[in-house]
Amino acid sequence: MTALDDVSFAARDGEFLCIVGPSGCGKTTLFRLIAGFEEPTEGEVCVDGERVAGPGTDRGMVFQDYRLFPWRTVGENVGFGLEQQDDGDRNARAARVTEMLDLVGLDGTGDAYPKELSGGMKQRVGLARALAVDPAVLMMDEPFGSVDAQTREELHTRFIDIWERTEKTVLFTTHEVDEAVHLADRVLVMGSNPGSVKEVVDIDLDRPRSRTDDAFADRAEHIRSLIG
Repeated sequence: MTALDDVSFAARDGEFLCIVGPSGCGKTTLFRLIAGFEEPTEGEVCVDGERVAGPGTDRGMVFQDYRLFPWRTVGENVGFGLEQQDDGDRNARAARVTEMLDLVGLDGTGDAYPKELSGGMKQRVGLARALAVDPAVLMMDEPFGSVDAQTREELHTRFIDIWERTEKTVLFTTHEVDEAVHLADRVLVMGSNPGSVKEVVDIDLDRPRSRTDDAFADRAEHIRSLIG
């Protein structure tokens, strides 16, 4: 089965790019290709001009279902990628973990275990872990889909602040059109059977954004019309 066909786009340095589309349009496959978990049968994925040939620390991933190691503390989870780099400097790694936990608003939780945290806190641990290795591209695969609406709004506000402070290039998949318009600089809308790029929509609205604004509603409605 052809999952994706003639998919071509570029994310700008430091931009927030959301990817939306109907179920089965290939968003997950696209993310797995960018992450280096799978290889395309044709074409290539490049980061800063370098071809992606597998997973790498230039791309950090935040998953929908947390993917934390339950037997490791919060601090040990955040430091996992740093340990894999094995630079031998434990003090530097510990300082980086502390810095990342402070960045996501979880300072003082380093000795806790994932089971002691709420869903929103677990997702912030996942974000801190992805950011710890200082990736060029932060990939987020429906990261707020497992939390309630109130927590999601809180995470939106916190994450926009983190993104503005770190200036990372963000690729973010979601089923929620309003979420995409609320967060993104541009929204890439995919079609299905097979997955393809239908349109890239500029979201030229000042932040913070209100879902009750007419301009917000207009862009959300346009994207919904593309999804069909």
